[in-house]
Amino acid sequence: MSSLPRRGKSAAKAPTSEELPSFLNSTSESEEEEEEWEPKSKIARRPRLPKKTEAKTKKAAAPRSTVARKMVKKVAIKKEMDVSLPIAPVEDNKMQLLKPKEEDAGTKPKSFNQKPEVPKKREINSFQGNNQNSLMSDEKPSTSFPVVKQEKCEEEFAFDEPPSKKIKLNACPEGKPVKNVGGNKIKEEFEMNWDIVQALSEITNVEPWVCANLIRLFQEENTIPFIARYRKELINNLEADALREVQQTLEELRTVAKKTHTMIQKLKKEGKLSNCLLKGLLNCRTLEELDHVSAPYKTGSKGTKAQRAKQLGLEPAALSLLQNPAELNLFSYIRPNTKGLANIQEVEAGVQHILADIFAKDKDTLDFIRKLCQQRYISIQSTLARVSSKNGNEKDIDKFQLYHEFSCNIKNIQHHQILAINRGENLKILTVKVNIPDGVKNEFCWWCVNERWRPKQFLKPEFMRILRSSVEDAYKRLIHPLLCREFRSKLTSDAEKESVMMFGRNLRQLLLTSPVRGRTLMGVDPGYKHGCKLAIISPTSQILHTDVVYLHSGQGFREAEKIKRLLLQYNCSTVVIGNGTACRETEAYFADLIMKKYFAPLDVVYCIVSEAGASIYSVSPEASKEMPDLDPNLRSAVSIARRVQDPLAELVKIEPKHIGVGMYQHDVSQTLLKATLDSVVEECVSFVGVDINICSEILLRHIAGLNTNRAKNIIEWREKNGPFINREQLKEVKGLGPKTFQQCAGFIRFNQEYIKTFCSNKKNELGSRALLSKAGALGKKKSKLTPCALQQPNPLDQTCIHPESYNTAMRFLSLIGGNANDIGKSDMQQKVNVIIQKEGLEGTAKRLNTTVHTLQLIIDGLTQPEGYDIRTDFDKPDFKRSIVCFEDLSVGAVLTGKVENATPFGVFVDIGVGKSGLIPVRNITEAKLSKVKKRRSLGLGPGERVEVKVLNVDIPRLRITLDLIRVL
Repeated sequence: MSSLPRRGKSAAKAPTSEELPSFLNSTSESEEEEEEWEPKSKIARRPRLPKKTEAKTKKAAAPRSTVARKMVKKVAIKKEMDVSLPIAPVEDNKMQLLKPKEEDAGTKPKSFNQKPEVPKKREINSFQGNNQNSLMSDEKPSTSFPVVKQEKCEEEFAFDEPPSKKIKLNACPEGKPVKNVGGNKIKEEFEMNWDIVQALSEITNVEPWVCANLIRLFQEENTIPFIARYRKELINNLEADALREVQQTLEELRTVAKKTHTMIQKLKKEGKLSNCLLKGLLNCRTLEELDHVSAPYKTGSKGTKAQRAKQLGLEPAALSLLQNPAELNLFSYIRPNTKGLANIQEVEAGVQHILADIFAKDKDTLDFIRKLCQQRYISIQSTLARVSSKNGNEKDIDKFQLYHEFSCNIKNIQHHQILAINRGENLKILTVKVNIPDGVKNEFCWWCVNERWRPKQFLKPEFMRILRSSVEDAYKRLIHPLLCREFRSKLTSDAEKESVMMFGRNLRQLLLTSPVRGRTLMGVDPGYKHGCKLAIISPTSQILHTDVVYLHSGQGFREAEKIKRLLLQYNCSTVVIGNGTACRETEAYFADLIMKKYFAPLDVVYCIVSEAGASIYSVSPEASKEMPDLDPNLRSAVSIARRVQDPLAELVKIEPKHIGVGMYQHDVSQTLLKATLDSVVEECVSFVGVDINICSEILLRHIAGLNTNRAKNIIEWREKNGPFINREQLKEVKGLGPKTFQQCAGFIRFNQEYIKTFCSNKKNELGSRALLSKAGALGKKKSKLTPCALQQPNPLDQTCIHPESYNTAMRFLSLIGGNANDIGKSDMQQKVNVIIQKEGLEGTAKRLNTTVHTLQLIIDGLTQPEGYDIRTDFDKPDFKRSIVCFEDLSVGAVLTGKVENATPFGVFVDIGVGKSGLIPVRNITEAKLSKVKKRRSLGLGPGERVEVKVLNVDIPRLRITLDLIRVL
């Protein structure tokens, strides 16, 4: 974003530090308020001037670029100054840094609350930005310290690089974030009359100090997987879903601030901006409020009734009625030849419109009516639209049968009901309205007349009548429609967010389905006319054979011989069937052959897997690049088999919204949906981890901090230089700077056996080349050592421990008397248990000068067995040998099934009859859920195996109602 032009010399004098906080005072109507929101390029310079008593600090007056260039040319002569102070909660809930340790107090900069003058304003509106001259608010030293100390080069800085590069080189020690030295990206003009930290905390129900930390962490471009795993102490151990919610809310608040200031600039340019309007705009917290306040001033608007009355000169009369009614004479405003002033009735109407406009845009008045509504019964009603009942599609109308005569309290209505009502309204099948009881209006009008807008002097009866009419007009014409819009908008926004979050939770459960390792699989993409496509893949996902068989065209018996021959030839005993067209017939075909033991001596089992997105993927450029010689129809069979072998590696190839585990996904914000689902995929891939030397480019690009170009560069480096030996080599890849390395390093794994074998072979090769070189066999050509030959493997690279904590991990190993080569062995677990039992987790963390969360992560990394996969805790596919038909179901039957999809109103379970049954949410209780398994929420997720009882079978509507017995 380009910075705004500086104010001219004729601009008002820059406010002092005492004036700055007054900007946030919503009750102030001073003229200075109009100046506060302007660019701060000149405002911020004054407090930054060095004190005259400090001779050396004159360098601070130099431009930022000059200081930076001088800084990078100096040699580090003192110990590196630790600016990595963690952020912690404080009593006033402001964003502050922890106080530095006493021994370092002389060298560390002051915390935020100690900085003079301007930073107080920056601290409150922490999301706003700075322009290039007065930015780097945290990077420049406090004026109470000599600048020389801040200019010392740090040990990790490389010389003659740009300052921004050097700043990023400062690694994060032991889980403590680097102090934000890069400046905020959002400009200072985006200040509002509310505190971003408090607003974020109120909306998300997250502690203010955690919100403050998250704002800073997101500004430093940290990814959600990195924050969730390696910054737990700063976020109070929040999970990734909660972090996403905070991030989305933060973006919404920033959007409101940005649009507000865009509107302010526009209105100021048009000369329509007044102090009252400015204050009203800066009080807006939502886009609905902003639209309500700014609507009358938008270009092209014919103007409101109040604006037209003001143009006729009636504003002084309206203000006089409230402040000095004794001197008011409305008859003096009559102009017989002027429309709107022709008689006393028109004059009174104009005054009424102006007063109504004042009441409807007053912050205290709106706060009162909103609070009043929270205490009353507000309902949302939907009825069948008259137009649709006459000429609508009966099938579509029947879908919304539940909502033809529907009413519910807005506090109790479910998210899926809101989305259903909205869809019916968009299709013009339903008519929707919000009902606010008359008692609200009566109490509001009484409060306005007798409390908020009570005249300062005695009112004549005719003036009192005008005041009452103005209040009623304000409520009926302006405030009531605003409240209805706000309620609908809030309900829709919450429902969309819940729908997206539910989609994300389901997607995570699906991606983390436990892989089926070590099996040769036959993937079957069912079909009628064009046959069933077969693909046999090896335990390492290599394609062994592809074919097409016609099982449903009278050739089933002959094709059975071919299938048996293939299964025996490749020793394959597991068949994976896609759940698309002809799935039931194909399943019955295989179940019949298995029951007859046709495939003996093989004990064949089969499972049904979702083929959502397989067809789209099979014709994508990615599939063409991966399987160039295969027909697209056969590619889908390969994809179906691989979804069981390694669901994560296969499903990341497909756009998440095509996987089909959501609810009303086409009705929600597509931008929000894509951002959330991409974040969930990144979280899953990162937490599972990838082996850098064997993973595909598609999987690699979903690691935290990486993208398409960086993943491509890593693959190219690997093809050119051979396998990576350790994490440090990632820094050699083009495009992987210190920040990217920090974000991705902890999620990248190295197979130590493979690395040791490779290094051993390389060493032998180099030894033989050295002997040949001595004998002169290589002539004058000098043998060049490859980068891999100079590297040594690090056993910690196979763990989830971040490189920033390697030093702490090695000290911990020394403390317990362990060896890095024993990672994952039982001896390591015993040694860890001894020291933890002796000193406790907190005592050990204090001894190592680290946090408890970081130490726990180190212990997990050292004790988890080699090749540990978090997906082993999740469910595997449900393999079967027989089939049940829909007609075979009876009430009371007990079956096992697999959760297919989860929604706010219940869970859909595949019980093997071709139609999923529904467990209503009321039947899912905590007592029925597994106690052993860790749960993110009370609900079930896709892939979980459950035991259910049939409660109802509706054959005409093909609906099955189930009761949950237990989770298997």
